[in-house]
Amino acid sequence: MKQWEVFFNSQDAFYKRPFGAVICGEEITFRLHVKCSLKPINVILRIWIHDEKQINMKLVETVDGIHLYEGKFVAPVFQSIIWYYFIIGTETGIIYYGNQEDFLGGRGKVYTHPPRAYQLTVFDKNFKTPSWFKDAIMYQIFVDRFFNGNENGSIHKKNDEYIIHNDWNERPYYEIDYEDGIYLVNDFFGGNLKGIIKKLNYLKKLGIDIIYLNPIFEAYSNHKYDTGDYKKIDPMFGDKKDLEELCEQVEKLGMHIILDGVFSHTGSDSVYFNKKGTYPSVGAYQSLNSPYYKWYTFLNYPNEYTCWWGFDTLPNINEMEASFVDFIIEGENSVIKHYSDAGISGWRLDVADELPEEFIKKLRACIKEKNEEHVLIGEVWEDATRKHAYGKLRHYLLGDELDSVMNYPLRRCFIDFFLKKIDGETFNRIIMSLYENYPLEAFYALMNIIGTHDTERIITLLSGAPEGVLNRRQQAVYKCSREERELAKKRLKMISLMQMTFPGVPCIYYGDEAGLEGMKDPFNRRTYPWGKEDQELLDWYKKITGIRKNIDALKTGSYEPLYYKDTIYAYERCITNGKDVFNQKRNNGRVIAIFNVSMDVTHTIEIKTGGKNKLINILDGEEIEIITGKIIMKMVPLSYKLLIDKE
Repeated sequence: MKQWEVFFNSQDAFYKRPFGAVICGEEITFRLHVKCSLKPINVILRIWIHDEKQINMKLVETVDGIHLYEGKFVAPVFQSIIWYYFIIGTETGIIYYGNQEDFLGGRGKVYTHPPRAYQLTVFDKNFKTPSWFKDAIMYQIFVDRFFNGNENGSIHKKNDEYIIHNDWNERPYYEIDYEDGIYLVNDFFGGNLKGIIKKLNYLKKLGIDIIYLNPIFEAYSNHKYDTGDYKKIDPMFGDKKDLEELCEQVEKLGMHIILDGVFSHTGSDSVYFNKKGTYPSVGAYQSLNSPYYKWYTFLNYPNEYTCWWGFDTLPNINEMEASFVDFIIEGENSVIKHYSDAGISGWRLDVADELPEEFIKKLRACIKEKNEEHVLIGEVWEDATRKHAYGKLRHYLLGDELDSVMNYPLRRCFIDFFLKKIDGETFNRIIMSLYENYPLEAFYALMNIIGTHDTERIITLLSGAPEGVLNRRQQAVYKCSREERELAKKRLKMISLMQMTFPGVPCIYYGDEAGLEGMKDPFNRRTYPWGKEDQELLDWYKKITGIRKNIDALKTGSYEPLYYKDTIYAYERCITNGKDVFNQKRNNGRVIAIFNVSMDVTHTIEIKTGGKNKLINILDGEEIEIITGKIIMKMVPLSYKLLIDKE
C-alpha cells in the first residue's frame, strides 16, 4: 500500500468548504488528493448520520500523478452530528482515509481497515448567542468567601451546627465529621450580596462586565449546591431585596448578573425532601402524599433513594416530572421567571450532562421568551459537541439548548502547554478541533476559564504543584515556595494574557487576580485577600482586561494560528473592512500574540505577515520591522508579545 499517498485536511478550506460546523441544509464540498501512477478504481465519501450514505467522488484534476477528487454533500435539514471518512478502491484492494487516533481532526491518515471518522457539526441556522455576552469579561464569585457587607462585619448564623470563622484570613475548615464520616461543608466566613454591592466599583475597575454567582438559594452548606428553597435567598447571603438591589446597581454600571441553576438534585434538607424536618412543609421523605413525592425516585421508601454520585444529602430529581417542570420553568411564577423579574441576565446550569435534553430545551425557551438576550451556559467538562452522557450523544450547542459551556478542554490545554506537557503543535491541534467542532456563535461565546470552584487555584498549578497525589491535610498546608511563586506569576501573566486574547468570554475566578493559592476544594475557596492582594498581579489583570475591552479584534475578530512548534505558539486576531466574523460593524484592527513557554530555551522564529512596515508591542512599546512580508524575532524563555500595526 506504500505506493498510495492520500491527503485530506478537515481544517483546510481547500479540502473541506466551508470550514467547521455548518447550518442545516448547507452544501459542503470535500476534496481529496490521491498520489499514484494509476488512478483509483473509485473514491467514496462515506457519511453516517442515522444511517449510511455513500457519495462517489469525481476526478477533477490530475497533475504529475496526483489525482484530485471532489464530492458534494448537502447537510440534513435537522440538527445533527455527522461522521465521515473516505474509501479508496485500488487494483490491489481497498484503503481508507480517516481521522487520526486522537480524534482531533485536521490532517488524517491512511488505514487498511475502517478508520476513525471525522466529525461534522450541523446546527440550526437561527442559532445566535447574545452579542453583549461575546464582548464581555466574566468574574466568578463564591459568595461566602468574597466580602461581608454587613455593618461591623456581622454574620447571620441560622444553624447551631455552623462553624463561624472569626478571622477572615483563616484556612477553610476541611476535617471530616468522624461521627458521621462525612465532610459537612458547614463553615462560613460571612461573604454576602451586600458585600458584592460594596465591591462593584472594584469589579468595574477590573474590567468586569458579568458577575457569575455560585448558588445563592437557601441551603445547608456553604457552597449551596444542596438547594433547600429555590425561591428564597439564603439568609446568610441576604434576601431578595438584596439581589434586586445588586441587579439594579449592576445595571447602572453596564454589567450583568448570572445565577447558578442546580436543577438535577436538591438537598435532602429542603422544603421538597425535608429529611431532617427542618421545614414546615410535608416533604417527599415524610409522606407518599407529599406534593413533591414524584420529584424523587425511592428504591425502598423512605431511606433508599437515587442521589447525586451516591451522596444521600443530594437526592436526584426526576426533572421531567410535570410538577417540577411547572415549578422551575413553566408556571406563572416559576423559578426561572421569578429571578428574571429580579433582574438577572442568565443562568449557568450545574451538571448539564445530568439534565434531560428536553428539560434544557424547555428552560432555554422560557429564558429566551422572557428576554432573548439572556444567556444559558452549561457545565460540561469535555468537547460539548461530542459529549456522551448516560449512553447518549448530547446536542447542547446545535441551536435549541445551550448558548455556551464552561471551556474546560481549553483550560486543560492551556495548563498542559504552559507546563510543557504538550508542545505547540499538539496545543494547536486541540484548539483547532474545538474551533472546527463548535458553531461559530458558540465558539465565540465559550466561557473561557483557567480556574473555578472545582479546580486547583491556577497559580498553584502553574508553580508545578503535584496534582491529585496529596491528601487533604497535605493540601491544607501546601504553599508555594518563593521561587515557585515567582515562576507561577510569570506563567500566570502569560496564560491570563492568552485567555484575554482568545475567542470566547474570559472568566476570572475571584482572587486569581490577587494571587490566591490553594489546592482542591475547599482550599481553592479561600477568602478574597482584601488589603493583602498581590498588587503586581492585580495591576497586570487591569492592564490586560483594558487591552481586550479596547480592541474589537480581540472580541469577535477572526482567529488564525501563525506559528506552533516546540514551546512557541502564535496567532492572529483580525478585523478588516469594518466587519467581524459575524458580519457586524466593528473597528478594524489586527493583533498578533506570541508566547514562548520554555523556562530555558530561546527560539528564533519567523512568521509570515502582511500589514505595514512596523509592528509595535503594546505591552512594552517595542517596535518590530516587517521585512519582505515576514517578521523574525528572538523569543527568550517565558516571554510574550502582543503586536499591533504601528500607526
